[in-house]
Amino acid sequence: MSDLTARREFLGSIAATVAAAGLSSALPSSLGAENVPDFRSPDAALDAWFGRIKGKHRMIFDAPEPNNGLVAIWPRVYLNTMQATWPGEATAVVILRHDGLALALSDPIWAKYGIGEMFNIKDAAAPARRNPYATITGLPIAGLGISELLKSGVLVGACDVALTIYSAGAAKKMGLEPDAVKKEWIAGLLPGVQVVPSGVLGVARAQELGCAYCFAG
Repeated sequence: MSDLTARREFLGSIAATVAAAGLSSALPSSLGAENVPDFRSPDAALDAWFGRIKGKHRMIFDAPEPNNGLVAIWPRVYLNTMQATWPGEATAVVILRHDGLALALSDPIWAKYGIGEMFNIKDAAAPARRNPYATITGLPIAGLGISELLKSGVLVGACDVALTIYSAGAAKKMGLEPDAVKKEWIAGLLPGVQVVPSGVLGVARAQELGCAYCFAG
């Protein structure tokens, strides 16, 4: 008997035993169809947010840098061209982590805390005083910008670790309490942005839930 035949018989015997015991859900993926991980976090709202990843087509856009706002453009291009080419339900997810966090913040936070200077984002020659990537115009494509993506159902997550570190830096510079500044930044996220425990966790979880990966920063 060949090693391959023996292995097949061994796996078959395990499958038969498990099926007879009513434990088919315990089969490893090599013995049956692999399912999406069915575990839960202590945060029901976070689980519900990730639960919105649905459809035949799924993509996660990983943005650790502002990258001239391209992460606020590419998800719309993906959804438009996918629908035109292979129609069907599609989900786009954006994770703003590390320096990409700046794109998640609203104009009042940009103005008060000098976000343009902190993240080296310019408006002409000067540091931007507002989020230039919330709504993007001037291109022959509608619905561009983080705010516009959110309105259309794109999922946008912001890294809590980045929020903690950068808000603490801003607090120290301005002589403010770090916890109070972080709370203000979270309240000042663009409407619909979901805080995720870390950006890398957000990227990993989206991939576990079937998203293809696109580096956007």
